[in-house]
Amino acid sequence: MDEFALDARVGFAIIVVFGLAWITFGWFLGRKTTTHEEFALAGRNVGFAFASATAMATWVTSNTTLVAPELTFQFGLWGMVGYSFAALGLILFAPISARIKTLLPNGYTSGDFIRLRFGFTAWCLFMVISFVYALGWLVSLGMAGGILLQALSGLDYHIGMSAILFICVLYTLFGGLRAVIATDFIQALIIITGVVLVAVLLLTNVGMPEIHQNLADHHPRLLDLLFPAAIMFLFNNIFFGLGEIFHSNVWWSRALAFKQKVAFRAFLTGGLLWLPIPIVTGFVALAAPQLGIFPASPDMVGPTVAAAVLGTAGAVVVFIVVFSALASSLDSLLAATSDLLTRDIYHKHLNRKANDKTLFRANRIAIAGLGVATWILCLPQITTLAALLNFTGAFVASTIWPIVVGLYQPRLEGKYAAGAMAAGTLCGLAGYFLIGFYVAALIACLVSAVITAVGVYMSKQHFDWDLLNEKEHTE
Repeated sequence: MDEFALDARVGFAIIVVFGLAWITFGWFLGRKTTTHEEFALAGRNVGFAFASATAMATWVTSNTTLVAPELTFQFGLWGMVGYSFAALGLILFAPISARIKTLLPNGYTSGDFIRLRFGFTAWCLFMVISFVYALGWLVSLGMAGGILLQALSGLDYHIGMSAILFICVLYTLFGGLRAVIATDFIQALIIITGVVLVAVLLLTNVGMPEIHQNLADHHPRLLDLLFPAAIMFLFNNIFFGLGEIFHSNVWWSRALAFKQKVAFRAFLTGGLLWLPIPIVTGFVALAAPQLGIFPASPDMVGPTVAAAVLGTAGAVVVFIVVFSALASSLDSLLAATSDLLTRDIYHKHLNRKANDKTLFRANRIAIAGLGVATWILCLPQITTLAALLNFTGAFVASTIWPIVVGLYQPRLEGKYAAGAMAAGTLCGLAGYFLIGFYVAALIACLVSAVITAVGVYMSKQHFDWDLLNEKEHTE
């Protein structure tokens, strides 16, 4: 009997079947995409069902399916509950998305807003933060694909990592955001169904009382609601999640792609659908001590426990759910980050007279380039998923207050927004290295909030919101 839940050939076959399905689907949808706006923003006409599904599915990623179990394994109850609080990011972005849609009816990216609202210096800092975060998330997703395949079937890490990157890059190249949102809809159905099935099977096969008793006897700290590091993680994760969503072009592009009256309801629904998922996936890790499972790398605990308890059939379900979750986020991030490269750097600073055909081609080149860069950065597998993701928390949390205040308060000047992002990031990084990853986002957010508040008080300007409605110059 093989020590892995899945035969290596089965795991590889699942990847091939799903890969061909997504690539074919992306190619089919891409045939109807003729302009750059359709490719980047799906024609700005996405309805409620697809909008809600893509919001939920994109936020169900390696964080939710692999990192939530890892942090539950480390922090106990607060690990999974704390991760569920990241739903606040989607829920609170609902009114912000409606505001974005009103202020930037012709906008393409979050970078458009920062450039027009705060000026060049703040835009440069924001772009650095955006690309650090994007690369961190892309690498974590690629790593998660390799970790998943290795944990369940024993196939080499580099095979799984390369496969998921190749598949997502190819169908995103074919269909753009339209293909991303359409596949997200299907992946959302798979994720919800699979997570419910895993939870039911785990409770049936192991049982809540047995898990609780084992933890109480041998690992009481995992049940301790006053565990200091876990409490810090809880608050840190809230601000990390807010920073991830509020700044990221993944979510801004969706706000701009959704129909006018859809954005608010879609993000609210997506957040509520996402809320219980990290609790379910995190709960899986609490069964690890009872089963005697202590993986060499903590980010393997989720799939390892699920496969050990549920057998081959359960391992197949886990594999499909996690693979779908990774793909639904990876494709979104590829599309959104390539938009930043195409729109904010190429079009606005290198070739302002680029026509639609040129931008279309540049966008696809950017997607392919991001895929190659991510693959290269994933090769060493130098850290765990949680450590990599939380490193970016110091960057993104510093953007929360400049963005929120900048969207609603006309007084805030660009120099204060830039100062808030720079000082917040540096202080957050200091906390990450000197204290621990679980305070990086919290410190960054607090420092940024203070500087933003000072900026509102000191600023003399009254920004004209009409300046955000930038006219296009494509020829």
